[in-house]
Amino acid sequence: MRDIYQAALILTAIAAVFGVVVAIAGAMVVRRFVGHPTRPPAALPAMTILKPLYGDEALLEQSLESICRQAYPAFQIVFGVKDADDMALPVARRVQQRWPERDIAIVVNPAMHGPNRKISNLINMLPLARHDVLVFSDSDMLVAPTFLERIALALEGPDVGLVTALCGGRPTAKGLAAVVGAMQLNLLFLPAVLLARQLGREDCLGTTMALHRDVLDRIGGLHALVGHLADDNVLGQRVAELGLRIALADTIPVASVPEASWRTLWQHEIRWARTIRALTPMAFAASCLQFPLFWAALASLLSGGAAWSFLLLAGVWAVRAGAAHYVDGATRTTRRPTRAMLMALLPVRDALSVAEIIASFSSSNVIWRGHAMRADNGRRRAAAGAAAATSEHATRMRWNRAA
Repeated sequence: MRDIYQAALILTAIAAVFGVVVAIAGAMVVRRFVGHPTRPPAALPAMTILKPLYGDEALLEQSLESICRQAYPAFQIVFGVKDADDMALPVARRVQQRWPERDIAIVVNPAMHGPNRKISNLINMLPLARHDVLVFSDSDMLVAPTFLERIALALEGPDVGLVTALCGGRPTAKGLAAVVGAMQLNLLFLPAVLLARQLGREDCLGTTMALHRDVLDRIGGLHALVGHLADDNVLGQRVAELGLRIALADTIPVASVPEASWRTLWQHEIRWARTIRALTPMAFAASCLQFPLFWAALASLLSGGAAWSFLLLAGVWAVRAGAAHYVDGATRTTRRPTRAMLMALLPVRDALSVAEIIASFSSSNVIWRGHAMRADNGRRRAAAGAAAATSEHATRMRWNRAA
């Protein structure tokens, strides 16, 4: 038993050091990403931005207006809601009235095509899209005026079939829960995605997905995604199966983090955790090694409060806080926590993340905007893909006849 105890103590200390190395590497890749020089794209193809809406989210109007402020020559915006009494609809109409010079269409359609309500909404919106390049963007994304230009540049890359973008977080509710939620996006998600790309992974991130219409047709259309919770992952899989790459646009939209309570934050993040766990269970379990404060604190407990373990904890905390402050400044989000708050909340963030990883293995059921879904790995049968393509073609034909 003593040997097992000693081995556990050594492993927790090693895990803490490994997590610090990951934090430093993450800070470096984020800084490199936001600091590298950019160039204008060679061409500016006309684009349609599709924004599926649901409810009057925090700062929704500001987010929708940010897409209207694009410094881009030709683009269309399509807002879509499922219900006529959706609180997002008056917001969309106000934006449409305030920007009469923009080509803005609004769709209200209750038709459901599968369990994924976001994709069902997009299926209803797609017939109104007039341009070849389609940009699917979440409703709460606050984007820079160069957002579409950066997507156009990424689409020019060799063998690129899909463009995605990172996502930062901005707390939009009072209290520490929203701040800790934003830390998940800014301090963990951003570095993790960039480090994964350094290792050769090309993941599709669902907050922004842009592709040519013919690529969408070749993967079976949106109907190929509507049966899955992780629609972004499924889209990335299908595009990769065509032998095409997933490029990352050099821009960082910022999402609202509206969770005012720890309970709602847990519910939101456990949905993320179970979705990712369903896709890559082993890799997700191993990701707990990126939380050095958790492991350093555990090593301190296992050592019985030995002096060396407190020095380890203090050193890990200091380096982790420095790397976090470095990354947080690079994301340029609003309402960033102070250095003192950031340092104080890092152990909370690490402990919460480890708890979510463990809890994600207890179930595959999630609640998404009040509706129950089941996380899956996105695999499909060829017949199902063919049926989806036929179904989407029929939907388009019905819309064309109605028009």
